[in-house]
Amino acid sequence: MEQTVRTLHTQKHIALVAHDHCKAALLKWVGLNQPALQPHVLYATGTTGNLINRHTGLEVNAMLSGPMGGDQQVGALIAEGKIDVLVFFWDPLNAVPHDPDVKALLRLATVWNIPVATNRSTADFIIRSPLFAGETDIQIPDYQQYLTQRLAR
Repeated sequence: MEQTVRTLHTQKHIALVAHDHCKAALLKWVGLNQPALQPHVLYATGTTGNLINRHTGLEVNAMLSGPMGGDQQVGALIAEGKIDVLVFFWDPLNAVPHDPDVKALLRLATVWNIPVATNRSTADFIIRSPLFAGETDIQIPDYQQYLTQRLAR
């Protein structure tokens, strides 16, 4: 598929997601990185977003809870180019009923080439990267070209 460029601006749109067994770890990470997260626009699945807001005071755009469709809402925002970074602390040792939604969310993040952290170490690398604080370009699928080719068949 043809590629095009998308600019991630200085103010990032960041999705924060955590499975139940990982919510405390994400809350701790957000608390430690609150000054770096403050200037950005934050989104989260329902329970996680409400916990972050209550514990840190950060403004969070809360979606539905993950099992109720929140993962899919975040995935839709990614596909629409409205999310720049995904921090998803997931628990690989505990299956959840909405595992297909989790897989779809991670697949969309990969398709649209956004930075994804699935654990604390990777989240630390991303937030400390000079690219996090500045503007950067990423390669994404050229959807208009894709449609043009599909319709020409």
